[in-house]
Amino acid sequence: MSETWTITKKELAGYFDSLSGYIVLIAFLGFTGFFTWLYGSDIFIRKQADLLVFFSIAKWTLFFFIPAITMRLISEEKNTGTIELLLTKPISEMHLVLGKFFAAFLLVAIALGLTLIYYISISYLGKVDHGAIVSGYLGLLLFSAAYIGIGIWASSITKNQIVAFLLALFIGIFFQIIFDILSQSMTGMMGKVFDFMSLSAHLDSISRGVWDTRDIIYFLTVDLFGIQLAKENLASGN
Repeated sequence: MSETWTITKKELAGYFDSLSGYIVLIAFLGFTGFFTWLYGSDIFIRKQADLLVFFSIAKWTLFFFIPAITMRLISEEKNTGTIELLLTKPISEMHLVLGKFFAAFLLVAIALGLTLIYYISISYLGKVDHGAIVSGYLGLLLFSAAYIGIGIWASSITKNQIVAFLLALFIGIFFQIIFDILSQSMTGMMGKVFDFMSLSAHLDSISRGVWDTRDIIYFLTVDLFGIQLAKENLASGN
């Protein structure tokens, strides 16, 4: 695990050595804060002391931001040729993939952690269902882990960061939009299948404070599947 942690620290520091990490954090806070507090069905219009608006906005914000932070993780190493140098060192493909995964996950966790000020603020506005809010945050972390797994796989199959971004976004469209639409337009077994495949459906369930092991297993399966595919892709030399 020391090899994985070394790569994680290097990658996380890389986000903040440049402006990319700060841009992600500022943009995430600005976008979610604007729609949570100032525009649309914001907290003041709903007049309820909860963060359902934030969780709904964060879902779509992360939909775009996670491909942006994962697109360079492996594709950049391939483009510069440093991937061969890294793999000649005493680290495995899995150490490399996991290190990069945890770096992206920690960046997202930092972004979500900074929004805890929203939680503190609404606690002064009325009676808060703390369990539902904790569930919502944990749901977003699981949701993010699944998308990071997808993003790392997309980054592992190309040297072009833009291609990696668009591929992760394209796959995300299926998991977050198309499967959701199909589940609502179909009945019977097919409707249930597409509903189970929808990331949004699982996140919405957890955000309502409903903990189902099927939701947790689903997120972890998508996450681990993406990590394994990225590892196999690196091992094959592609």
